[in-house]
Amino acid sequence: MNITDPDIEAYAVAHTTAEPPWFAEVASRTRAASPWAGMMVGTLEGRFLRMLVALVRPRLVLEIGTFTGYSSLSMAEALPPDGRIITCDVSEEHAALAREHFALSPYGGRIDVRVGPALDTIAGLDGPFGLVFIDADKSNYGAYLDAVLPKLSDDGLVVVDNVLWRGQVLDASVDDDDTASIRAFNDRVVRDESLDAVMLPVRDGVTLIRRRG
Repeated sequence: MNITDPDIEAYAVAHTTAEPPWFAEVASRTRAASPWAGMMVGTLEGRFLRMLVALVRPRLVLEIGTFTGYSSLSMAEALPPDGRIITCDVSEEHAALAREHFALSPYGGRIDVRVGPALDTIAGLDGPFGLVFIDADKSNYGAYLDAVLPKLSDDGLVVVDNVLWRGQVLDASVDDDDTASIRAFNDRVVRDESLDAVMLPVRDGVTLIRRRG
């Protein structure tokens, strides 16, 4: 299920500042190497992440779910000169491909790849994180949010991907573990009075979260 009409999305991409040429190479190499190429954030969401980083100006970004590095590179492009990204993935194969892709960009040196369970990685980091991008295993979304909130900067932003889950959150006949986890996470966030959130129908759904006050 397309969240946005494909023609509308194509029009939006055509009227968004173009991405640098190395992203086409990252996308091409990912499609050739992985049957899960659809997990890439793609042009529009990548430019959206870049804009968020440019607005928030974090010095430290945490990414949970590296895949092949498209989102990492999108955010790294907008980091301030002293900014860096720590990105986590459980797959050494994904991490190796991401490192190759980082070498295609002049901003790859701003990215530190950590391989292993993300909750273990987060536990070993001090923060504060100015921006956190969550895009990993859906069953752990709630645990990831709990882990990063105490380490979020006062004006920090959490960005959560796939919150519309191909529209399946609306389909009562679908109740697999991932869909149920996304529904529970979405309900938890909107009911938490300590959080301020907005859900956007960008690609597969993106929620922006910050602390109230």
